[in-house]
Amino acid sequence: MSRRTMLGAIASSPLWMQSAWAQPNNLKISHQFPGGSISEGDFRDRLCRMFAADVERRTRGGLKFSIYPGSSLMGANAQFPALRNGSLDMALVPLSYAGAEAPEANIGLMPGLVTSYEQGFAWKNAAVGKELSRILNEQGLVIVSWIWQAGGVASRGKPLLHPEDVAGLKVRGGSHEMDRLLTDAGATVVNMPSNEIAAAMRAGTLDAALTSSTSLISFRLAESARALTTARGGAYWFMFEPLLMSRTVFDRLSKQQQAAVMAVGAELEAFALKAARNDDATVASVYAKAGAQVVDMNAEALRKWQAVARTNAWREFGERNANCARLLALAEQTIV
Repeated sequence: MSRRTMLGAIASSPLWMQSAWAQPNNLKISHQFPGGSISEGDFRDRLCRMFAADVERRTRGGLKFSIYPGSSLMGANAQFPALRNGSLDMALVPLSYAGAEAPEANIGLMPGLVTSYEQGFAWKNAAVGKELSRILNEQGLVIVSWIWQAGGVASRGKPLLHPEDVAGLKVRGGSHEMDRLLTDAGATVVNMPSNEIAAAMRAGTLDAALTSSTSLISFRLAESARALTTARGGAYWFMFEPLLMSRTVFDRLSKQQQAAVMAVGAELEAFALKAARNDDATVASVYAKAGAQVVDMNAEALRKWQAVARTNAWREFGERNANCARLLALAEQTIV
């Protein structure tokens, strides 16, 4: 075979075409939520599977993914340190779970700071979102998809609508600042990830829990709850729950692979918004069917919770360090 013939064969080879995307990588995506399929189940698991399929297609198989739902790869709280040191590739995880090691992360579940999806999703292109992305990047994390979820309250007793309703109860909040809000309102705080709530409510070691509408459904809390406060009329509990990639992993991808990851992540944000809103409506019918009393958050109750939050939770967050103070100031600029 002549040299010209050999070079022509190499140039036309599928292997040569694939080299632009580098060699295949099988990346692991972890999350704590129930598993399903692309078309059925918890939308956060579905989003991970949609992401994996689309990125694999766009990179011509250069990137492949394995999904590990239900904390089957590692515990919920172990995901952030694993992402930061590069031992975990990707995770869809509540940002506030990183609050113990990175206090800035608690901006993702600051009571009463974000009160609508429009406000939350606007963060991505606002000054607060750019600053949050910078801080997380320095800590070894890349935001691939911006996902916000409104949340409600499942209770084993009466509906919890106003701050005074939680007095004397054992309640799960979900972040340091949310816990401070509940403490100021007279509750006893119980700390746990969302996938442990159901067992605690069944055992009676937890009276009520605040969590996303999707988790209120997926973790079948209706089996233990007698009352539900929904987010249909607004919410003081809005959680930032992004799809993240380890910066160590992201940096070793080719430019084309990085572009595919970020493009697909951004495109799936519309799916996440629609799915979260659908679950805000669906959760009410799920609990009503189970015999629970269902009430909606209203503007008057929301203002009461915001007043409690401003007193201590917001102030203490802003005093933690310069990054926290800057993030809070920028986030307050987005309040309408």
